[in-house]
Amino acid sequence: MATPTIILSFLLIFGVAICQSEARAFFVFGDSLVDSGNNNYLATTARADSPPYGIDYPTRRATGRFSNGYNIPDIISQQIGSSESPLPYLDPALTGQRLLVGANFASAGIGILNDTGIQFINIIRMPQQLAYFRQYQSRVSGLIGEANTQRLVNQALVLMTLGGNDFVNNYYLVPNSARSRQFSIQDYVPYLIREYRKILMNVYNLGARRVIVTGTGPLGCVPAELAQRSRNGECSPELQRAAGLFNPQLTQMLQGLNSELGSDVFIAANTQQMHTNFITNPQAYGFITSKVACCGQGPYNGLGLCTPLSNLCPNRDVYAFWDPFHPSERANKIIVQQIMSGTTELMNPMNLSTILAMDSHA
Repeated sequence: MATPTIILSFLLIFGVAICQSEARAFFVFGDSLVDSGNNNYLATTARADSPPYGIDYPTRRATGRFSNGYNIPDIISQQIGSSESPLPYLDPALTGQRLLVGANFASAGIGILNDTGIQFINIIRMPQQLAYFRQYQSRVSGLIGEANTQRLVNQALVLMTLGGNDFVNNYYLVPNSARSRQFSIQDYVPYLIREYRKILMNVYNLGARRVIVTGTGPLGCVPAELAQRSRNGECSPELQRAAGLFNPQLTQMLQGLNSELGSDVFIAANTQQMHTNFITNPQAYGFITSKVACCGQGPYNGLGLCTPLSNLCPNRDVYAFWDPFHPSERANKIIVQQIMSGTTELMNPMNLSTILAMDSHA
């Protein structure tokens, strides 16, 4: 007869196995807002692997995240109860059981279009991110079998962050850019949306069934654009107009996809409004400024890169922007809070808390 100790040991082991299988995998695709270090392994200038990046990360070291500390995928991982944030796909430590947590395929500098970020040369554009996702699935099939891998992917949460670079590192990168000669902004945006739709259908066909798709932030209000385009602190009207065209069309396209698929696969995160809230009223969120970056140089600390020689603010928590383009860790926490519990104006058709509650009963 089994002793109580043996039964207890069995229950503990079995319980751990259940918990591990119920913690959903998390996959991340996109650009520098969500890159956790893939570009560290590439010969590119689009990287964040030296100080003062990571100054507030638990290890106090630069990890390749474009943040003073945690980025959005890290904070979402904490909220959904993952054992850790998914590792960059190119990280050699991503093997064995750690693969079951998920993977981060994002790469700084990329966009919806393959000609976005060409100045960064060697970055993981979307076709390659999707190829890595296929490769990931065959690696995991070797661990847990094909059927379990399909279940893991179907039940996973996916975050997709694209679009900003198609404006700042493509259409508006230089005056008279190739894309701006080819398209008016009114025609460029629908073209981007059509291309984005193809990417999202590819992700769906690879098994993703819960995909949070973030819009662009208020592109004209980031310190980099203020430094180059602003006379006295006003946001760039051109870039604001671009974001104002792109985001509603993105939401509309996602709603169309959902009705075509007969399921709420794609969730639109209105990150433009989330950012705008603390850009227009930084004090309400505990920031002293949403115009000046913590790390940088020149007007608004918005020129060039954040390096050891840059101006560096002593308290990152009171700055909405960490560097010329990227939110501070504290701003990222506010954004994730709104992804978790925002109204349908911010999260359409539902927020992440609702998704987690629904899926736990499925």
